Amino acid sequence: MSQYYDVGDQTLWNPSNGASRLFMGQVSVYEAELGLPSGIGPMQADECQIDPLVFKDFVDALLAWHRRTSHEVMAALSEGFVAAVLALAERAGIEVNWMSAGCTEDGGLKDVQAPAASDSSEGAWAAALQRKSRELARFMAA
Repeated sequence: MSQYYDVGDQTLWNPSNGASRLFMGQVSVYEAELGLPSGIGPMQADECQIDPLVFKDFVDALLAWHRRTSHEVMAALSEGFVAAVLALAERAGIEVNWMSAGCTEDGGLKDVQAPAASDSSEGAWAAALQRKSRELARFMAA
């Protein structure tokens, strides 16, 4: 069995029930963490619709949240989900705002690791996450 993640009539992803259940659980976690809806609708009859406008806002906020986090465990826990969401956004033709991902309202980092991890450049961080997203996209064929 599998489930469908669609934007209109376009299927972005058709994962197994187990992968979909884990993904939807993480969607709920990050909606709560960000205080934003994801735009990923409820799963009904093995299908859900993604609202591209709401999803774009969620993706941009998630990317900014992930970049602000300098806590190594939090970054590791969220990296796979962020990469999967970026792969879906790319499939939906959503232009991700990578510029705002490097900035915060107060200019600082959040959830800092003690001892601090080494800081990587913005370009290297974005390139690594884009690479991970593209790798996952290969396995997300609709």
